[in-house]
Amino acid sequence: MALLFAPKIVTLPIVGREELFPVRRVYCVGRNYLEHIREMKEADERDPPFFFQKPTDAVVTEGSEIPYPPQTDDFQFEVELVVAIGKSGANVSADRALDLVFGYAAGVDLTRRDRQRESFAKGLPWEIGKSFDNSAPVGPIHPVSWSAIC
Repeated sequence: MALLFAPKIVTLPIVGREELFPVRRVYCVGRNYLEHIREMKEADERDPPFFFQKPTDAVVTEGSEIPYPPQTDDFQFEVELVVAIGKSGANVSADRALDLVFGYAAGVDLTRRDRQRESFAKGLPWEIGKSFDNSAPVGPIHPVSWSAIC
């Protein structure tokens, strides 16, 4: 059976290399920053952080034009540390976790805050506020060591 269309492979530039880093999944961590929890007033600061995802087509690279997203009157941004995982792993211990990291980049988490708050109030997932096209600008990946780029 043939595919009607093949999905685009999303890639990011790597500092010092001509090759590109393929993006398979985008995991985000929510409620992991105490000051932001207090600012938002939407959670108990003792609650543990949690994960949510953005689709790979949310990723845009440096220099891209990002249009104002539809369905929002409260468009916000947060600077993020992007961790590019370069090796497979499951049930990885904390002392081995950094062995899987290929590199780091600067990113921006764009949010339709009004849609996020509506979802939160209804106990629904945040995707409508967080997971829209162009909502994850990312700069080039900086490998963790020179051996990673040689």
